[in-house]
Amino acid sequence: MNTKEITIAGESNHSLTVKRFGFGTMRLTGEGIWGEPANRAEALQILKRCITSGINFIDTADYYGEDVTNRLIAEALYPYPKDLVICTKVGAARKPDKSWIPFNRPENLRSSIENNLRTLKQEQITLVHFRVMPGSTVPFEESMQAMFDMQKEGKILHVGVSNVSPDELKTAMAIGNIATVENMYGHAQRTSLKMAHGGDSRGGEEVLTICEEHKIPLIPFFTLVHANSKKDERISTIAKKYNATDAQINLAWLLHRSPWLLPIPGTSSLQHFEENLKATEIKLSEEDMKFLE
Repeated sequence: MNTKEITIAGESNHSLTVKRFGFGTMRLTGEGIWGEPANRAEALQILKRCITSGINFIDTADYYGEDVTNRLIAEALYPYPKDLVICTKVGAARKPDKSWIPFNRPENLRSSIENNLRTLKQEQITLVHFRVMPGSTVPFEESMQAMFDMQKEGKILHVGVSNVSPDELKTAMAIGNIATVENMYGHAQRTSLKMAHGGDSRGGEEVLTICEEHKIPLIPFFTLVHANSKKDERISTIAKKYNATDAQINLAWLLHRSPWLLPIPGTSSLQHFEENLKATEIKLSEEDMKFLE
């Protein structure tokens, strides 16, 4: 396996190969993941730098902003490079008070897909994650079936899931082909953790094991947010060894932990983007990985 690249939906007729280091756009929004970025020009510059640096996997959602990151992506990158994979999420929405709510009835999901198609200026979305939100009254199976129905219609090429438990992942796999999983995962968070907006990211290691067994890429989110809030002296020790930052070692650890992990660190700072990118150059030894375990 080429450890610098990862294949999505490898057993399908529409498999995708991307660099195993992407970019998450959530931090390009305003405070509280709401509204326009503080520095719009820099946000657009970061997105353009993604392409020139070789990154060809960008993660977004129409409830970032709202619609802010989708519009930034289109403004900065449309018409899109042929190898660029734009991955979006549905299943959630924002209320005027900026709270997060489930938006996962079949008609809600269809509305979100149509909105993503419009704002991203696409006829088909390459990859869509169904995002599990707390407080939902809609059966998981019903939402997943709606996703696969839209795939059959051609609105979605590949279906993925986000914030799922091991059982939910297995259920989704029994309904249709799951291309990717996007869960919270990192050196400091490999088990269940509460998220800032009230959700749970469940079963980190168990979900990764399932993904590895079935050759499904796991896209870890919130990797650096929680890693930085949970100081680990082992990370700092390795960082000093390589003259790197703690954040860079956290990302390097993900890249070495499993070839099925596809990190998508996000930032609103071009300087931080360049620092994150340098994590791909760090070669951790077996001894380093044993020490970090």
